[in-house]
Amino acid sequence: QAGALTTELHPRWNEKYDTFMRLRSTSLKRCTPSKPPVSSLWLVLTGFWEHLRFRSVSRVSKVFEMRDDLSAETIAKFVEIRQNCRSTSALKTKTEHWIVRAVSAIFPEFTQSVDCHGAVVTQDLLTVWQTFCEIEDLVDYRSYTFQEAADQLLAIRKVLLQDAKFAFEGDPAAQSIDEVILAYPGFRALAFYRVANALHLRKYPLIPRIITELAHHQTGIDIHPGATIGARCFIDHGTGVVIGETAVIGSNVKIYQGVTLGALSVSKDLANTKRHPTVEDDVVIYANSTILGGDTVIGAKSVIGGNSWITSSVPPQSFIKKRP
Repeated sequence: QAGALTTELHPRWNEKYDTFMRLRSTSLKRCTPSKPPVSSLWLVLTGFWEHLRFRSVSRVSKVFEMRDDLSAETIAKFVEIRQNCRSTSALKTKTEHWIVRAVSAIFPEFTQSVDCHGAVVTQDLLTVWQTFCEIEDLVDYRSYTFQEAADQLLAIRKVLLQDAKFAFEGDPAAQSIDEVILAYPGFRALAFYRVANALHLRKYPLIPRIITELAHHQTGIDIHPGATIGARCFIDHGTGVVIGETAVIGSNVKIYQGVTLGALSVSKDLANTKRHPTVEDDVVIYANSTILGGDTVIGAKSVIGGNSWITSSVPPQSFIKKRP
């Protein structure tokens, strides 16, 4: 029975085996004592093919043995797990594919080729929209029209261009705005976040978190899609930055690697309350600083030195540094 199944599962293997045998037979007939290596080669090849066939049969036999060891109750439990699944990896896969295409639509720097013909651009936008509609079907939720979605992407591009310009102006290592767009992880994380935030505000389930988690995976920057981040934000280096769900960040804010804008405590009872700090305009937060609490406000034009630990508000134009 296992052998029969193997034939059905791997018909090409048997065809190639038969071909090897015919060639071997022909080769042996033509062989002379002066050409023994030819027959030896075919003996090796056919022996190897027999080994593959034997392994395949053995594996199928083992599968049947395993199946016989499973009780009906165990199988039923696995069936129930699948029946109760409300989403599949298809949602994650499609969303991750879509966000890259969506950002590429407003920043062609992320694409491998650029065709500026109107018909091609229209087709590309339509492809992005169709994929998004498939994602909406998976979560059974709709909020955008095609025109609204396109307008939203254009609005996000305007804010992201401000982010890129602010990063270029604030980083002496940056040689161009294109460099910021293509090579700065902070820009990529903000690009994904701003799309995710727009979907979050429209109450889309799951999709925003999948998008920002992809950015987290790629850049090491963890921004909750529910956070509020103003224009001209620069996350430099970025690795280890955490920005919580209810954090509010103003405009012209620079954040360096390892910064946490988090909650003082973690409790499900606080789910609908402001748990993360507010950072006002023109603030600089240097590396590895931790700012906690929903009532904590960092006043405008303040500078937070590296490795600071802050759990209470700071007045505007403050300079905070950790004591040595």
